[in-house]
Amino acid sequence: MGFIPPLFLPAPSQVVVRGYQMLIDGELIGHIFSSSRRVIVGFLISALAAVPFGILLGSSKTLKAIFDPIISIIRPLPSMAWIPLSLLWLGIGEEQKYAIVFMGSFAPALLYTIDATRSVNPILIKAARNFGASNLTVMREVILPGSMPSIFAGLKVVLGLAWTTVISAELVAANEGLGFLIMNGKEYFMTDVIILGMAMISLTVIIIDIVLNWVEKKIIPWREET
Repeated sequence: MGFIPPLFLPAPSQVVVRGYQMLIDGELIGHIFSSSRRVIVGFLISALAAVPFGILLGSSKTLKAIFDPIISIIRPLPSMAWIPLSLLWLGIGEEQKYAIVFMGSFAPALLYTIDATRSVNPILIKAARNFGASNLTVMREVILPGSMPSIFAGLKVVLGLAWTTVISAELVAANEGLGFLIMNGKEYFMTDVIILGMAMISLTVIIIDIVLNWVEKKIIPWREET
């Protein structure tokens, strides 16, 4: 890169060559798969827990008032703050990575779901009740269709947070994954490996986002295009 030493900023061609070598021997795919698996498992567990719970809290002022103090305590805690405790409790295995992603994703997913549920037009809910709709019918026919687009948009943001969380966890304690790859490059002064790891994170997130957009179109065809 001219006047910048390759040790600090390697040429793009050097990064490409390194990536090709690691792709051929399977190492790069292994790191991508490890990080992706951790994100997907932890994110899905948090979403399956947070979305139903968030819909309940968003639909009931009483439940929200009961759980608000607990949510207020958990909400400001950054996911990285859980890493030391998770290492003590679970070690450096896969369970620790799943737990960290869950901890970093649950509170944001819950809050997005609560806000999405409460944003449903109350006039529609009142009209359904006036026509004799039961609570279950109102939930199924009004609240869920009205809140799902916003819930899904929030989950896509949470997925990005999940990636930040898992990379942070891998930087601290892991023996595989893109975060480990970056840290390993740092330990051995391989700047091309560091940049390659960063590029693979961005590329993987873009691919997952494309898949999510496709899924969103399939399960929420009535969403408003913006």
